[in-house]
Amino acid sequence: MKNLKTVVLNNNEIAPGYFRMMILAPGYPQQAKAGQFVMLRVQPQSQPLLRRPFGIFRTGTLPAQCTGLPERDFVELIYKVVGTGTTMMSELKNGDPVELLGPLGEGFLLETQSTNHLLVGGGIGLVPLYMLAEKLCQRGDSVRLLMGGRTRDDILGITEFERLGVETYVSTDDGSLGEEGLVTAVLSRKLTRFPDARVYACGPMPMLAAVRTICHAADVDLQVSLEALMACGIGACLGCVVPSKDHSEKQPDYLCTCKQGPVFDAEALAWSQGRVSAHD
Repeated sequence: MKNLKTVVLNNNEIAPGYFRMMILAPGYPQQAKAGQFVMLRVQPQSQPLLRRPFGIFRTGTLPAQCTGLPERDFVELIYKVVGTGTTMMSELKNGDPVELLGPLGEGFLLETQSTNHLLVGGGIGLVPLYMLAEKLCQRGDSVRLLMGGRTRDDILGITEFERLGVETYVSTDDGSLGEEGLVTAVLSRKLTRFPDARVYACGPMPMLAAVRTICHAADVDLQVSLEALMACGIGACLGCVVPSKDHSEKQPDYLCTCKQGPVFDAEALAWSQGRVSAHD
């Protein structure tokens, strides 16, 4: 983890209200793990004072021939404009200064080999799943992405997953793209076909709760990446706690999303006792 004063490399609107930002980030391709996040602050600024948390979509290195400069490491974020902070971000141009704290948090656990993996994303929840898919595809596993959104405008980045070799299945509430209906219905069908699959999900809390119910009933391993309001990103403010399932000396009543997450084993959380709000 390090605090980095750096600059924006590009910042483009990719769908109505959704932006993709590339930031100069030396060392991130070597350090960042699938499921981790950064705390970003627009610089210089007076308001908003606090950094904002954003999942890492992708890292990489720009070749020297692309820029006329030495090779440059970068990190990419995809975000939705929903408040003051993200509105300010959407106005940033190439070369504008920003400040990054990260990479932060615990990412996805990939220790156990499995033949089939189902990635479930809802809207902006697709963000932490790309690097996960990349790692799984690199080791030769079978990966399927189930992507849901309210409308076609909420379906992001599908082409990049397909380039990795990921099978993609899209559903929208209004039927404007892919299958009409909820992504959880697609998950239920896929688990019938792939009962040995491991599931990884990120999206709104109601969606995650439904995914957990389905996976629990099917006795399937599930990891969830939570979206939470965060003030510090390092476990100091306790503003992003979620209730844990089992209390003991090693397992407290509450877990910090920023420090012990944002990725959790779904069965470690007390789903009936609380919920986490999406950040802005």
